[in-house]
Amino acid sequence: MRHALAALLLLAACRSGGAAEPRGTIALTRVAGGFSQPTDLQFVPGQPSLLLVLEKEGRGRWVDLASGRSGTFLELEVSTRSEMGLLGLAFHPGFENNRRIYVDYTVATDGGWESRIAELVLPAGDPLGVARDERILLRQEQPFANHNAGQLQFGPDGFLYVGFGDGGSAGDPRGYAQNPGTFLGKMLRIDVDRRDPGKEYAVPKDNPFVGREGFLPEIWALGLRNPWRYSFDPRGRLVVADVGQNAWEEVDLVEAGDNLGWDVLEGFACHEPAQGCDRKGMVEPIFVYGRDQGQSITGGYVYLGERLPELKGKYLFTDYVSGNLWALQLPDRRRRVDAERLGRTGRVVATFGRDAAGEIYLADFASGEVLRLDGAR
Repeated sequence: MRHALAALLLLAACRSGGAAEPRGTIALTRVAGGFSQPTDLQFVPGQPSLLLVLEKEGRGRWVDLASGRSGTFLELEVSTRSEMGLLGLAFHPGFENNRRIYVDYTVATDGGWESRIAELVLPAGDPLGVARDERILLRQEQPFANHNAGQLQFGPDGFLYVGFGDGGSAGDPRGYAQNPGTFLGKMLRIDVDRRDPGKEYAVPKDNPFVGREGFLPEIWALGLRNPWRYSFDPRGRLVVADVGQNAWEEVDLVEAGDNLGWDVLEGFACHEPAQGCDRKGMVEPIFVYGRDQGQSITGGYVYLGERLPELKGKYLFTDYVSGNLWALQLPDRRRRVDAERLGRTGRVVATFGRDAAGEIYLADFASGEVLRLDGAR
């Protein structure tokens, strides 16, 4: 995610490149608005018309898309510097019974900033209740104000996946992404239903680096730059859109124990050093695009809906700066693939959402609108 003003200034200047030309079959339908810098969209399990919208400044708001009613379910004090703020939300797999939600946000501390992963309880009610009983599961110091990542996702295994960026600045100056002794630049996998001694969560015993000297056991994968948005496909595979440095944006299929290469690699190319880098043991992306196509990838979801049958089963993603929208058929096995450029959204898309019917929504960070992908009339 980049600063909204910078994105608006760059939007007109960013030209399209070598991807397939748009088919003109996609339209955007406004379903809600009035939000301030939305960062996440999540539909409430068991209540298909109820949408939760996170705002960067620390508010969580709800809107019933059927009735138009709306309200606030969460207010947190957060740091909003650069890419910080209230960034991500996930529902516990047993949410309909236990009402537990999990949020990722950043706060200012005496020494700088930290990310917090917290559990709250969202009371049922009409209107929706205000989240309460915060329990902080995990804290991570953030040395810089960017590359905090922000997504939270429960996998089909019932564990919470937490993506952290490399700590920020540019070029990973402190080498965090390849350092197994820090959470920065990593994908974590934790069990929120149990607690290990001294922790507010447990480490799953089958995490790939459990018992390996020098590695934090929470790590599921390393070598990430800023996994701002990620999701699971229908086969349960983790699909990560990792924001690039100054040349390449990438889509990764991530498995247990993977090293995605940053900052040795950016996309398929050497980054540090620029030539002759050691790729041994590193996993390449399945798709990349360059600066002629955009400057900051926003990952989405596999489309499972009915409104756009030609896109069913394809992974949709966009670029925050250029507005280009792509559809990608995820391969059966990890290999390089092409993506089809569907056109430009004309929006500054910070995040996607997917409802119970599999339809896809996006949030415009600049206008505060929520829009649904539909067939063009």
